[in-house]
Amino acid sequence: MDVSHIIDPLNDAQREAVTAQNDHLLVLAGAGSGKTRVLVHRIAWLMTVDRVPPTGILAVTFTNKASKEMRYRIEQMMDIPARGLWFGTFHGIAHRLLRSHWQDAGLPENFQVLDSDDQLRMVKRVMRENQIDESKWPPKQAQWFINSQKDEGLRADHIQDNPGDHFTSTMLKIYRQYETLCQQGGLVDFGELLLRSHELWLHRPELLAHYQKRFQHILVDEFQDTNTIQYAWLQVLASQQVPLTVVGDDDQSIYGWRGAKVENIQQYQRDFPNARLVRLEQNYRSTQMILKAANAVIANNQGRLGKELWTDGPDGEPISLYAAFNEQDEANYIADSISAWVQDGNLRSESAILYRSNAQSRVLEEALMRQGIPYRVYGGLRFYDRQEIRNALAYLRLVQYRRDDAAFERVVNLPPRGIGAKSLAELREYATEQSISLWESAERLLEAGQVKGRAKTGLQSFISIIEGLSGMVGDASLHGLMKQTIEDSGLKNYHASEKGEKGQARVENLEELVNALSDYEVEDGVDPMAEFIAQAALDAGEAQAEAHEDSVQLMTLHSAKGLEFPMVFLAGVEEGLFPHACRWKSRDAWKKSAAWPMSVLPVPCKSWCSLTLNPAAYTARKSSTRCPGSCVKFLPTVYRKSGCAIPSRARRCWNAPMRACSARIPPNSPGLAWVSGYGIRSLARVW
Repeated sequence: MDVSHIIDPLNDAQREAVTAQNDHLLVLAGAGSGKTRVLVHRIAWLMTVDRVPPTGILAVTFTNKASKEMRYRIEQMMDIPARGLWFGTFHGIAHRLLRSHWQDAGLPENFQVLDSDDQLRMVKRVMRENQIDESKWPPKQAQWFINSQKDEGLRADHIQDNPGDHFTSTMLKIYRQYETLCQQGGLVDFGELLLRSHELWLHRPELLAHYQKRFQHILVDEFQDTNTIQYAWLQVLASQQVPLTVVGDDDQSIYGWRGAKVENIQQYQRDFPNARLVRLEQNYRSTQMILKAANAVIANNQGRLGKELWTDGPDGEPISLYAAFNEQDEANYIADSISAWVQDGNLRSESAILYRSNAQSRVLEEALMRQGIPYRVYGGLRFYDRQEIRNALAYLRLVQYRRDDAAFERVVNLPPRGIGAKSLAELREYATEQSISLWESAERLLEAGQVKGRAKTGLQSFISIIEGLSGMVGDASLHGLMKQTIEDSGLKNYHASEKGEKGQARVENLEELVNALSDYEVEDGVDPMAEFIAQAALDAGEAQAEAHEDSVQLMTLHSAKGLEFPMVFLAGVEEGLFPHACRWKSRDAWKKSAAWPMSVLPVPCKSWCSLTLNPAAYTARKSSTRCPGSCVKFLPTVYRKSGCAIPSRARRCWNAPMRACSARIPPNSPGLAWVSGYGIRSLARVW
């Protein structure tokens, strides 16, 4: 058996991970160490050497883009179609399970997936029906509460209602009514996909046994970013019966703000004590100087399993530190540096500006524009997030499933048909009283003659459009149906009538949606319309790269994960941003996150890196003077560019007693200081 094509391209550590026996395996993969290659080659090894069939492999990724890339690589390496492999995100695989076992899951066959926008509409509806003041109880806060509870595996009935806790009582009231509405309408939000599929394992042991027998190996990417319900779903499925390979990096957990728990890596070792541990420490992206600096900073993280990144590449340039007078000075320094970089014969697209918050980009953009430097904000509004696309898909959702209240509310009066807020309120009230959908409410009220004037004409027209499109299902192609939907609904003319380039861009986006459907393919026996609608909801919000051109890339540090650039600027390296004040919930949390900016630095930066900071920039920074971020404090002098010394006044602020502070910071946290009088306004421009 010739396996040279599988193991020859690997280094020793990668080969150890790929060829490990078919059992539980934990791979600690440092930044730029080739973790995707290891996953792909391990799947190839399992199929070739261990004779695991493609249908016996489940591979879980965190983005559809990563899933498609792995599938493509497998097909290229094995020279076979990878259709039998179960590749996908947690949500995508959970959705596939619920579609296959909708009766066991207690769902209607044509249940609909709510994206974040439609979920918020449902929450607002619940609040209106319960007369909860949105000015006192922001709907997004309630939406966050619901999602966070589901991420922890908790339904409303699992949470104790404390009458003395007005906040929890109000949130639980909304959560319970929201659950009822979703169940009545056959609606499933993202959190519900995982929660219900986990309950499927628990309540249907025969179904769990079937999949434990079917899957002979499970592989999980970006394991450090799993949350409670995702880990519980994996733990129940794998148990001690199905080998589980997880790949992650406890130094790169950057999604704690949305429920990710890096502790799951250590929990994995407790739950699977016989799991083998392999460390991938050779980096293929950055220079020795950058990696040594990153290692020195990351070493200050608490509770890590430990690894030391290294490379056999060149030494590279030391890291540059720049302390600006203000935000304009910081932005001008970055723009000047990029101009000099380009004049030396380099490409703008080889440089990137990273920041913690999108709010920081405004001044940076202005500085680049003043110097005539083209730039792109990476990960702008995604295709399926755009208003016109959501509207068109809402029509298609109603064609497939009339009880989709979120879709009904979105487009019943779009384009405007004279159906005002009062008429909609009457439809909602009647639907709630009768426990029926808004579609059924409209039909009954029209039949009873209780809708008058323009609202009556508008509702009749709307129902007629949906029924007419429904009659095309089965005869017309999916892209033909979408094209007719855009025409008959009036969306195309509506957006074409908008002034300026915005209207034209929206019409072009609608046309692109039709083009996308013309190339859409599904497996045999799968309803293409249902699958496309669900996939569009799952894809909404996932980052999409902008078109390639020679321009500077601006992005948040979260967006930069997995990318690489020869020249990188980290802007705003100050306490409260790096790490963010939201991470200071406890002293332990601060210890774990203080070195976080440098922990992901080896990913984007290949050769030249600059850290910049200033005392006052965007709104959250202007009220007080800050000292340099903790990652600067932990950065040894030997890895800094010559002349980049930390001034004594800045050093003093690290040890200064806490005074006025606008964030909830634990007492005695080292390195935290928003202290008046210890700032850097008067410091020399270059450290």
